[in-house]
Amino acid sequence: MEPEKIKVRVTETGQTLDVVVYSKRADRIEIVLGEGIHNVKCELTPTRMGLSYAGSVRGRELVYERSREQVQADLDKLNPKLREPRRR
Repeated sequence: MEPEKIKVRVTETGQTLDVVVYSKRADRIEIVLGEGIHNVKCELTPTRMGLSYAGSVRGRELVYERSREQVQADLDKLNPKLREPRRR
């Protein structure tokens, strides 16, 4: 299975990076930068307005430019059973 990758932007330089998604939920996205023993995990959380996700690693700010609703829609599309109510 191929790991999911997303593009994040470094705010200082404007450079875009392809990073691997470690876990993805609407309230938090955990990403991994680098490979092997030199990898670094970073947690992206929604901004106040909910229009993007932001986090920092080693003093650099990273931004994933998708809204919370868009991420939730992606998650619903991948696994629609998560949205169905459970029986008690």
